Amino acid sequence: MAERLLPAATTLVKYDNPILVTKHERPSTSADVGDGENIKKASIALEQKHETEEILNTILPPKEWEEDNQLWRQQVSTTPATRLDVGNLQEQLDMRLQQRQARETGICPVRRELYTQCFDEIIRQVTINCAERGLLLLRVRDEMRMTIEAYQALYCSSIAFGMRKALQAEQGKSDLYQEVELLKNEKSDLEHQITELKQRAEQADRRAAETRLAEERKHTEEIAFLKKTNQQLKAQLEGIIAPKK
Repeated sequence: MAERLLPAATTLVKYDNPILVTKHERPSTSADVGDGENIKKASIALEQKHETEEILNTILPPKEWEEDNQLWRQQVSTTPATRLDVGNLQEQLDMRLQQRQARETGICPVRRELYTQCFDEIIRQVTINCAERGLLLLRVRDEMRMTIEAYQALYCSSIAFGMRKALQAEQGKSDLYQEVELLKNEKSDLEHQITELKQRAEQADRRAAETRLAEERKHTEEIAFLKKTNQQLKAQLEGIIAPKK
């Protein structure tokens, strides 16, 4: 199994050097002759190490990629962490937050990614010393991820709902503007009809007044004519009736 140097770290999680995965791997052999008790202790230690590796690979799956038609695999490190490693982790976290210009407050994908990597590294360090604590931290990590994803889904849903309401409001606003324009046009038509009706009414009033004046004038003239005719007939009648002297 070939091995190559570890490339420049792109994550805060500590990994072993990548290894070339081959179809036929030669299993490692133990010492030919040794003390039985030491062999038993070594077997127990090896079994515990293998169990820890399996748990780590479950929590933090190995990275695999192909390069030059060769399959490479990189697993998380099983080396226990020291106080110096923890201090270095904190320094690297602060340095990368500054380098990638992560926001100090508010929603920031960069800050979330780096803190997620830092938490994964802490889980790795804890799991090596105590697998049970590591699995418990894994539950905490998964619960945090589920909660964040739920908030993201709720946020996206609220954004979509807000957009729909905004579009509906814009559409309703446009419909109201159209209705206002229709009402304005209808009002203008009604005002025009009112103006025409007022003009017709005034014309009718003028014609009625002129007709009335003409009828009164005609009636007055007829009365005057009839009075004059009556006086003439009265004078003639008196002339006929009066005795001749």
